[in-house]
Amino acid sequence: MTSVSPLPPAIILSRPQLGENIGAAARAMANFGLTDLRLVAPRDGWPNARAFSMAAGALRIVEGARVFERLEDALSDLELVYATTARTRGVAKAVLTPGAAAASLRQKASEGVRCGLLFGNERSGLDNEEVALAQAIITIPTSPDFASLNLGQAVLLNAYEWLRSADGTPAVRIDYGGLARPASNAELQYLFTHLEDELLKAGFLHPPDRVGQMKLNLRAMLQRAQLSDQEVRTLRGIIVALTRGKHRRAMENEP
Repeated sequence: MTSVSPLPPAIILSRPQLGENIGAAARAMANFGLTDLRLVAPRDGWPNARAFSMAAGALRIVEGARVFERLEDALSDLELVYATTARTRGVAKAVLTPGAAAASLRQKASEGVRCGLLFGNERSGLDNEEVALAQAIITIPTSPDFASLNLGQAVLLNAYEWLRSADGTPAVRIDYGGLARPASNAELQYLFTHLEDELLKAGFLHPPDRVGQMKLNLRAMLQRAQLSDQEVRTLRGIIVALTRGKHRRAMENEP
């Protein structure tokens, strides 16, 4: 099947009770690039002022929410639905973590499959009949001492995994700020040469048969620091100050 730009999954809230939770779900959706919100028989009707208030910054999602009386109608145009529930209730279905589910949904969506994530209400979650309408189950790993999750939290965790399944953000990075940049290889080489020359003059790099290895160790240590250009200049200034002793002489001359 031809690959297409994946359409984010719809978020379906079945029989949600609190407007605040609907609003929180909408905010979570906005955070992670989801826009299709579907409500099935919300307890307090729709529109809901508390949902709009809680969804500050994500009003376009609650304003565009579609309301259905029956879950079957809310799912009618979808071809793959995963139901989020902590209890499988004896239904024989594949059970996925949010991360595995997101990867699967993204793959299917890239093939043109229309997908959805189904959530139950705050009091009892999804019942057997609702779960039966889904192709698989998502269970969020939690502490065995307290497994209950707020509806908005459950939406947020799954929405986050959807975005993360295609996110290229490095797992670890250094923020050099607006006034600095990573030191170039040339700047680092000047630092290494400067430091090694002064250490040789001071007699630190000794005995001769160990000089090569000591230099390698020093360079490895400095490379691990992932220095900025400003930090390299600062270190070279420190080397100059120590070797010339200008600050020390100034202090010794103070009364």
